Amino acid sequence: MKPYRTVQTASETEYVVNRSRFIGRCFPVSDEAEALQILERIRKQHWDATHNCFAYRLRSGAARYSDDGEPQGTAGLPMMEVLKKRDLYDVLVVSTRYFGGILLGAGGLVRAYTRSASDAVDAAGLVSMEPCTTFSASVPYAYRNAAWSVFERFGAIEHADYGADILCTFRCRTAEADAFLKALSDRTEGRIEAVPSGEGYFGFAPND
Repeated sequence: MKPYRTVQTASETEYVVNRSRFIGRCFPVSDEAEALQILERIRKQHWDATHNCFAYRLRSGAARYSDDGEPQGTAGLPMMEVLKKRDLYDVLVVSTRYFGGILLGAGGLVRAYTRSASDAVDAAGLVSMEPCTTFSASVPYAYRNAAWSVFERFGAIEHADYGADILCTFRCRTAEADAFLKALSDRTEGRIEAVPSGEGYFGFAPND
């Protein structure tokens, strides 16, 4: 499992230039089938649009883009470049154009589709997906503050059940798991054993 960057949520934006209307959309997707399903839905929704251009890039290595009738290299490729420059994966961007009667020229089209994709990505929000390990632990109340200080330093508490002791689940970045276990042992005099119970991806704010 390796960290990767993607978008947080689906988005929709609109941009008008020389009476041409560009509706930009961005989606987090899990695989190529999902990307194509979303694309087909947009094509049906905007059956009367002049163009429905798109680009998607997946962690599987699949990557595809389309100018959908625009001059070659003026739509899909600039949209793909937005994904590449931002190092995004598992993302689909679609730009629907309603022609306004004024030709934009090759350079104008590149700028318009680049902006449409960029605006949609910005609206979707970026997230860094990182491998995390989930731990389970039984925390005596006497060590609650000490344990929580370690939890807050390394990650997040997912659940806490207050009974005779505090039964909790906690997640931290897998790369920091050894440091977390050492800090927990040091702060609680070795009285708390955190047991790994699973691994998965969790989102964090990007560093840049």
